[in-house]
Amino acid sequence: MMLSRENDKTKMVSHRTMAVACMELCAGLVLFGRMYFLQVINADRYRTMAEENRISTRLLAPPRGLIFDRFGQSLAQNNQNFRVLIISELTDGKLNEVLETLNKILPLTEHEIQRVKKEVRRSRDFTPVPIRENLSWEEMASIQLNAPDLPGIVIDEGLSRYYPHPEETAHMLGSVGSVSEKEQATTTNPLYRLPGYKIGKDGIELQYNDELCGKEGARRLEVNAGGRVIREIERDEGTPGKNLTLTIDARLQNIAYNALKGQSGSVVLLDIYSGEILAMVSTPGFNTNAFNRGLTQAEWDELIKNEKNPLMNKALSGLYSPGSTFKIIVALAALEAGVIKPDTKVDCKGYVMNGNQRFHCWKHQGHGEVNLREAIMHSCDIYFYEIAQRVGIDRISAMAKKFGFGAITGIDLPGEKSGLMPTRGWKETIRGELWTKGDTFNTGIGQGYVLATPLQLAVMVAMVANDGIKITPKLLIDPNHKEVDRPQNLNISKANLQLVKEGMFDVVNNPKGTARSARVNVHGGLIAGKTGTTQVKRITMKEREEGLKSQDEIPWKDRNHALFVSFGPTTSPRYAISVVVEHGGGGSTAAAPIAREVMKAALEMDPVTKPPVFHEKGGQ
Repeated sequence: MMLSRENDKTKMVSHRTMAVACMELCAGLVLFGRMYFLQVINADRYRTMAEENRISTRLLAPPRGLIFDRFGQSLAQNNQNFRVLIISELTDGKLNEVLETLNKILPLTEHEIQRVKKEVRRSRDFTPVPIRENLSWEEMASIQLNAPDLPGIVIDEGLSRYYPHPEETAHMLGSVGSVSEKEQATTTNPLYRLPGYKIGKDGIELQYNDELCGKEGARRLEVNAGGRVIREIERDEGTPGKNLTLTIDARLQNIAYNALKGQSGSVVLLDIYSGEILAMVSTPGFNTNAFNRGLTQAEWDELIKNEKNPLMNKALSGLYSPGSTFKIIVALAALEAGVIKPDTKVDCKGYVMNGNQRFHCWKHQGHGEVNLREAIMHSCDIYFYEIAQRVGIDRISAMAKKFGFGAITGIDLPGEKSGLMPTRGWKETIRGELWTKGDTFNTGIGQGYVLATPLQLAVMVAMVANDGIKITPKLLIDPNHKEVDRPQNLNISKANLQLVKEGMFDVVNNPKGTARSARVNVHGGLIAGKTGTTQVKRITMKEREEGLKSQDEIPWKDRNHALFVSFGPTTSPRYAISVVVEHGGGGSTAAAPIAREVMKAALEMDPVTKPPVFHEKGGQ
């Protein structure tokens, strides 16, 4: 009996041993299989993951592309820039105290302090956050001297955008600024997420921002488990931004700006065949370099409260009644329609009646009988009231649209406005009113509903000067650009264009012309032009009866706008210009002399056909 029990116990132990052994074998096989899966099958994957835990790749911002004028003169460059940064993990949790101490050494605005705190919250503790750029030597020395009291504050050297002609080129070039949250959310460009990175905000800087930015570089760093840098393994500086060459002549740009300085307005000078902009100025200007360092609240308030609106690019966005400069379009519409001939005369008695409404000529006593050439020379309003009525608004509008009114020109800059060329349908749809004879009268002298930009006026006179060849203004010289073999023609009679040009010649060169103040003679080269003066405040009959005050006697904002368009030289035209002086008083007194100065310089320099020879210091 005892032997039987012993045998049963032995068998039970043997079964249990076998079960445990089987379990251990299965566990071993599973472990072996898992190890094989990890170390053999997925070896590359986990090796890469391990490497990523040890190696960190961080982006580097490449240098921004440079901008030059047509002759290689610098318009936008990158200068050495010392900036102060803060690393929050080195402040020992005393970020606010450190900023307060820094504020005593380097006065900070409340906006700067709040921005830094916001950037610190968005960044990792060991990421440097910019506080201010473009430090002076004195500021940098003061910070370094007080370094023991400024834990986490470091000085860094980088590059900052600098404009050699900040006010003269402000509206054309624009400026750069920090990336906003909205801009970060709408792009896949990794550079936009770098702390302190700056992008184009307006002008050429915005239009060609992608080209100017370049391709990001990278630093491969060995980091510890917390992400802190141990050493740099390798560095790729990336690809610098593309350099741009503009059509602008910096010499003419500065001349145009200085001629208009102190006024509110615009000058646009261009090549009548290529459409290349040689000068584009809007005044008042502003210091774009101040935007790079950061404006104070006082500086910003001064800009936005200035009644002359210095932040607006008036060449592209300023909308003005073209005034008598629009008579060029009315004349061509009437000639092309055959409703007048060169010798068609109209008797100007100083006013014309439309029902019980009196429409005046600028010359109270009238001009007497005048033909088209004389009407252009004298800028006779009565003549153009009459021919506008004969040709009609539909044909005037069609001719104006041929010359670019009511549509953007297509220049390579952001913010261009299209202006307005009214039609019967426009007034009925937008204003809910029928077109009237008085509307046609007003349109005939470039007032009423007609609105145009200074750029549109420059393009218009350029296409008159080049005998009706359509052009598109541009600012970038593209080395890969191919000229169009067959430029688009407006299909306007050259004889009619010549007649208008002869009238414009008399405006400047005839002793009876309205713009004798614009006359120039550069080695026999003369210019032609057309004045324009537009009311910004309606003159009442009572004011006429009491006697009109001179422009100097009324508030600046109530004075007339002054305009002038011109081309030259008259024998072989190459350059066209438009000048608008807001509240300047009169086209002949305010705008024409500015155009004369700029056109004289253009004819003397002749930048299209005679590149200058610069000396080592950059002069001629």
